[in-house]
Amino acid sequence: MGLLVNGVWQDKWYDTDSTGGKFQRADAKFRNWVTADGTAGPTGGAGFRADSGRYHLYVSMACPWAHRTLIFRELKGLSDHIGISVVHPDMLQDGWTFQTDDHGARGDMLYGLPFARDIYTRADPTFSGRVTVPILWDKERGTIVSNESSEIIRMFNAAFDEVTGNTADYWPQQMRNAIDPVNARIYDTLNNGVYKCGFATSQQAYDAAITPLFDTLDWLEARLADTRYLMGDALTEADWRLFTTLVRFDPVYHLHFKCNRKRLLDFANLWAYTRELFQMPGVAGTVNFDHIIRHYHYSHETINPNRIIPIGPELDFMEPHGRS
Repeated sequence: MGLLVNGVWQDKWYDTDSTGGKFQRADAKFRNWVTADGTAGPTGGAGFRADSGRYHLYVSMACPWAHRTLIFRELKGLSDHIGISVVHPDMLQDGWTFQTDDHGARGDMLYGLPFARDIYTRADPTFSGRVTVPILWDKERGTIVSNESSEIIRMFNAAFDEVTGNTADYWPQQMRNAIDPVNARIYDTLNNGVYKCGFATSQQAYDAAITPLFDTLDWLEARLADTRYLMGDALTEADWRLFTTLVRFDPVYHLHFKCNRKRLLDFANLWAYTRELFQMPGVAGTVNFDHIIRHYHYSHETINPNRIIPIGPELDFMEPHGRS
């Protein structure tokens, strides 16, 4: 996980020395919005209208942030309207690459470029920052619309409804004030919390992250005892934002990131809930365990210097979930 400095690639890991061993995630740099009519969104500039075939999505099948966008692309019927390119699971000295493999990495389908960083410098030759996925690319203007997953899924949720005729709403206006605090806790302590644990370089930093993480899992387990989904009877973006962390928990976070007080399997409600979401139409096809397991264990040399890929737990995500 390197970064660009004024458009020049540097192979540098996160700096935890200056933070007392704490992992701190940088904010996304591209924050434009695709809207139905091309008017400006909450941030960024105008001019990104929701047209079929105009946008291209760069993702990693291993990355939970990119996974959110793949799920919304499926849920909202956007597969025929927004193309995708999948990076290779190994993220080494060159960061995300467009090397191909037999498990979903197809290369850069637009330009045939070798590295994800080339997409960033194509948008801004002097870009400084981490090269992350997902990347939503505008083919018409030749630039990055956004690299912030939480905002891309909201674009997919609403901007293309007139294009697809799919009006399912996972962030309904009347529920937003209730959804956003749930998202905030899950993001801070769980979605990002697993990284705070796994990338910590001091005992103090790890201890500060691991207890809130399992407090949140306990809170979610209790919440799902009384309701089918996080916000009640209707699926919302909060469920899908949570799902991409839960589906990776036992295969990678439990062992690799030392989130090992309990497994997902030990939470009866959360495990059944995860299986239910996994089994929804189109979702299983967005999950690639080959890439997930390979990426985490092989790419993070500071955690697993010998790059040994563990055998992993036996999990049946297609087992009947029994939730109704």
